[in-house]
Amino acid sequence: MAAGTLYTYPENWRAFKAQIAAQYSGARLKVASSAPAFTFGQTNRTPAFLNNFPLGKVPAFQGDDGFCLFESNAIAHYLSNEALRGSSPQAQSQVIQWVSFADSEIIPPASAWVFPTLGIMQFNKQATEQAKEEIKKVLSVLNQHLNTRTFLVGERVSLADISVACSMLWLYKQVLEPSFRQPYPNVTRWFQTCVNQPQFKAVLGEVKLCEKMAQFDPKKFADMQPKKDTATKKDTPPKKEKKKAAPAVEEMDECEAALASEPKAKDPFAHLPKSPFVLDEFKRKYSNEDTLTVAVPHFWEHFDKEGYSIWYGEYKYPEELTMTFMSCNLIMGMFQRLDKLRKNGFASVILFGGNNDSSISGIWVFRGQDLAFTLSDDWQIDYESYSWRKLDPDTEETKTMVKEYFAWEGEFKHVGKPFNTGKCFK
Repeated sequence: MAAGTLYTYPENWRAFKAQIAAQYSGARLKVASSAPAFTFGQTNRTPAFLNNFPLGKVPAFQGDDGFCLFESNAIAHYLSNEALRGSSPQAQSQVIQWVSFADSEIIPPASAWVFPTLGIMQFNKQATEQAKEEIKKVLSVLNQHLNTRTFLVGERVSLADISVACSMLWLYKQVLEPSFRQPYPNVTRWFQTCVNQPQFKAVLGEVKLCEKMAQFDPKKFADMQPKKDTATKKDTPPKKEKKKAAPAVEEMDECEAALASEPKAKDPFAHLPKSPFVLDEFKRKYSNEDTLTVAVPHFWEHFDKEGYSIWYGEYKYPEELTMTFMSCNLIMGMFQRLDKLRKNGFASVILFGGNNDSSISGIWVFRGQDLAFTLSDDWQIDYESYSWRKLDPDTEETKTMVKEYFAWEGEFKHVGKPFNTGKCFK
């Protein structure tokens, strides 16, 4: 089974393809999209990164075994399983057909139409009207194909559905209002079926369809343009400036540039004083050395109970948990949506029991004394599905729970089910 790290920036729809494929296949995929693991425009310019990925572009994948891949379709293919790739030569060819269809027939007109509404491309009426007509042709082809089919290839989700749905994501979110999509009910039915699959939702969250077609906003476009200093001294000819290196955003297409250049949210932990407990140092110990003899002792030796807090979280609805692989996807989906919390958090979450008789619980460590999920709207999608209890770091109960959950072994007396699988948020 594939395992490795996907380098990208947040909300990269091209990276979504690989992430969703991994949700289906069970590939162990770590997503590095924020500091300290990855900073777009910096990390991807380092010699080490360029040695593995000469173009310096993302998404880029590096396997735990050192195997490297760039280009989103190749990465998604590698992280897929046989069911996603196609179980016969015919099915495999059809999957490639639809992946190519997305790249050549959907992305160009979708970009020409959507980019101006995002303020990252000047509006051109003729180009926009032409793009609308091309999208209508695309939707007609898909609508006819899906007239008697649930999915694009075969009877199950395949890489074809993942690629085409991701390429249409911004169309449905930005411009395909109800009246425009009304003639193509099969396509909308298929799209909603896809994005509401647990594996899609684990990556995309809730996808809200466009209610009113977005329009070009000249002011928004002007605000998105780089500011130029036009002031020059009187009678002084402007000095020639050396050509500067192209900014990082030029390595992306314009839609990606808009997403990556959105204003950064305020750091919810910025007000806290510096702590002597270096969480990253503990994570390195935990990842590279023995848990019981090195990592756990290091944790308690350096833990700062004034600067950090320990929480126990338990999934509220165990009766809804069915197949264990789906429960694992539930855990990993939550982790992926909390990617920006990694710098200030750590968790070891365990699935106990078996199919149709399981539970999920874990130990979480956060910067500060508050339950971290409440500090940012981006972190609140999943946490209400869990009950939370703040633990006293001085009690034997807490020390036992930390040891057992970090090591994935022990009696787990409070659970009543055998250990199945452990997942780490780090």
